[in-house]
Amino acid sequence: MKLTNEIYLEQQQKLIMTAELRLAIAILQMSTLELDEYTQRELEENPLLEQKEPEDHAADNLGDMAGEEKAGEAENGNSPEEWMEYFHDRDIGLAVNEGASKSFDNFLTQRPTLYEHLSFQLNLTCEDPAELEIGQYIIGNIDSQGYLCVDVAEIAAATGAETATVERVLAVVQTFHPHGVGARNLKECLLIQLHHYGKQNDLVEAIVNRFMDELAYGKVTRIAQALGTTVQNIQEACDLIRTLDPKPGLQYSPNDEVKYIIPDALVEKVEGEYVVVMNDSASPRLVVNQLYENMLRNPGNFSPEAKKYLEEKMGSAIWLIRSIEQRRKTLDKVIRCIVDIQTEFFDKGIKHLKPLNLRQVADMIGVHESTVSRATSKKYIQTPQGLFELKYFFGSGVEGSGASERISSKSIKRMLEEIISGENNSRPLSDQTIVEILKSRGIKISRRTVAKYRQEIGISSTTARKRY
Repeated sequence: MKLTNEIYLEQQQKLIMTAELRLAIAILQMSTLELDEYTQRELEENPLLEQKEPEDHAADNLGDMAGEEKAGEAENGNSPEEWMEYFHDRDIGLAVNEGASKSFDNFLTQRPTLYEHLSFQLNLTCEDPAELEIGQYIIGNIDSQGYLCVDVAEIAAATGAETATVERVLAVVQTFHPHGVGARNLKECLLIQLHHYGKQNDLVEAIVNRFMDELAYGKVTRIAQALGTTVQNIQEACDLIRTLDPKPGLQYSPNDEVKYIIPDALVEKVEGEYVVVMNDSASPRLVVNQLYENMLRNPGNFSPEAKKYLEEKMGSAIWLIRSIEQRRKTLDKVIRCIVDIQTEFFDKGIKHLKPLNLRQVADMIGVHESTVSRATSKKYIQTPQGLFELKYFFGSGVEGSGASERISSKSIKRMLEEIISGENNSRPLSDQTIVEILKSRGIKISRRTVAKYRQEIGISSTTARKRY
């Protein structure tokens, strides 16, 4: 066996993940909000980048095809000047109406928090400073759902008050709005609301105290047998309990503020065909700063260190602009492919949604599945059927009546909702009966699959749906 050190040449092919490629992948996966935040940070750190002011882009939108041809020519070359010329000439976006009429809605203040709401009521109710201190301590230990997180003994030890005094102040806090706040558990929360609305009686209180688990699973007959009354009486009492709020504090939760979703594209039907319009007003419009660009054209005016710095920032700026444009193109291709496949959905609704997977779209537009997955992540489109996330159009399916026909699971779930909504409440349909109904419509699925779909869309079992 010969052991020697030798030097030789070998040619290999490797896929290297460069910084530019990682940037393009990361930008493709970003949502509109994340992309806006990222570009704002880049604008602060890179002096060669600047955001173009919104203008009337109607001519640019009409000339998209010509712009794409020019972009293709720029991509084939490696000259930064070609890219700068292209991106200076082209600005993508919808016109922004700066002259919109002002509304009083723009001047509304933020709604009070639960703590502020309860403190306001406490100051109106209590005058004794000692009781105010106890009340503030109680309110400070009420969680976002409205429940008291500490016991009375701990409150008494922290405030130096008697247990009876703490109980009295707690009883006062439990009368505040929203009703049920300050309770220590679910049973107490429901009983407080029943007392406030004047709906308490022995039957309802017995169900709340002893049969909450049976109530959750709709075991009305078992509760009636245990309490020695009719099923109809138990059903009426359970209906009353279900009208109560188990988490009253969420009425003042900061998470209930309205959050608007800006669609990345709009799908509209024009002369019998669906047209995809990219919502470029939601994406940042970046250009290279003209001042620094002119400085780079005269490198003799500054030091080599400054020249190197500007060249690095210029390369970073151009790659960022190029990555954003590539994201737009990829997203446009994916959306157009989805629209072509799901045309019946846009025409007739969810029952006509077709099964679709990432590989189908990837093969049609000539990219990898991971690219389609990133392009559809946290992206939304506005359609004639409503606003949908792109991931919504992907899903499994089951065999239909035709030899090659497949039906989307989302379509079957919608059929389940319609079938159950039309049932007789006194004789609700069993899962096996639903299987037979779907079979008559050309859909063959098992009873277990029906139960799974029913649970996923939040529909109770046959026993829980029955009305007496």
